Amino acid sequence: MFGAAAAGLTAVALLLGGALRDSSIASPAPLRMAATTSTADVVSRAQSAVRMNPDDVAALDKLGLAYQQSARETGDPTYYTKSGEALRRALRLAPRDLIATSGLGSLALSRHRFREALALGRRAHAISPTTARNYGVIGDALVELGRYREGFRAFDAMASMKPDVSSYARIGHARYLLGDVPGAVEALKLAVDAAAGQGETEAWTHVQLSKIYFSVGRPSHAAAEARSALRAFPDYALGYDALAWAQFAQGRLQQAIRSEQAAVNRIPLPQYVAMLGDLYQVTGNEKEARKQYALIRVIERLLVANGVKTDLETALFDVDHGIRLPASLALARAAQRERPSIDGDDVLAWALERNGLCGEAQRYSRRALRLGTLDALKMFHRGMIERCLGNRADASHWFARALRLNPQFSPLWAPVARRYAP
Repeated sequence: MFGAAAAGLTAVALLLGGALRDSSIASPAPLRMAATTSTADVVSRAQSAVRMNPDDVAALDKLGLAYQQSARETGDPTYYTKSGEALRRALRLAPRDLIATSGLGSLALSRHRFREALALGRRAHAISPTTARNYGVIGDALVELGRYREGFRAFDAMASMKPDVSSYARIGHARYLLGDVPGAVEALKLAVDAAAGQGETEAWTHVQLSKIYFSVGRPSHAAAEARSALRAFPDYALGYDALAWAQFAQGRLQQAIRSEQAAVNRIPLPQYVAMLGDLYQVTGNEKEARKQYALIRVIERLLVANGVKTDLETALFDVDHGIRLPASLALARAAQRERPSIDGDDVLAWALERNGLCGEAQRYSRRALRLGTLDALKMFHRGMIERCLGNRADASHWFARALRLNPQFSPLWAPVARRYAP
């Protein structure tokens, strides 16, 4: 393990070197709470303080951020609405309140409202140019808008100011997206070390490592990290989901179903429910698969009602499952305009292919792979597009690349790649 305190700025400088100075993307960093205090306790104390003094800006700030952490831990999107109400109330009382401004930026990120997040992050930066967190909000928004070079400059500034778990995690994700898996693992191990003993934060970092290992076909390592997450924060939905993917890759389908069901029971997010449905589908239980797929629509309506934009995720699910393909393509186009990242490009490319518009799909697929990301699903999509265009040799090349990278990259699509690969 790396010693986070000893590593300091020197480690950050090493991790930020080379290709990362040209382009980057990072995952949103989680909000932090003190390890010795539960989120429910923080919420309760802040609520009491606000009841005693409705104009207590500091208490409103604390309550707004605690509600966001509650949303992270429970998956209940109504906490987003509550967070927004508390933080906007703080801003009405103190228009230049840094915590409320930055907190609303984080809230906008959680709701996939990236242009709003960018504006709020910049407003927070204008209030306090030396606060590292502001650069995180700005950078997260920029990379989701496909502005990788600018986003990286924001993260560079953030890491220089405050090398911590948030900085290390962003660096790890950036290196992964640029195809530097060893560098990604190194940075995320720093994040794990920095988060040790911090409960949900530590668990989150283990999940990020698990995802990296799964993506490059190392399911035993992925499973070990997922289990570490569950030890750090028992009953952690993200940990159960990561474990389910690892177990699927190991061929332990019934165990994977149980793990994914545990994730759904804890936090019924659409991606967990979709994975559970897909696992039921590939094991021949079509009745249970349909039940899970139907549940997704209910959850999406709840998310939308609480301000979360789900266009990209909805489009991907519908395209994957052959649901209303022309409408799914229209949704994917709208989502890509709002979120012109490599993920937005990839979903649009896939929707175009499924609708037979394969020349246009090829252009977006090239954009989706422009960072050199080692993502087997994106490679598979490219293979299907080349096959649609009649480029059988190119298609076989992409199918083979996807399978070499991760032979079990998807319950639905890895078998298709094996069928078409040379």
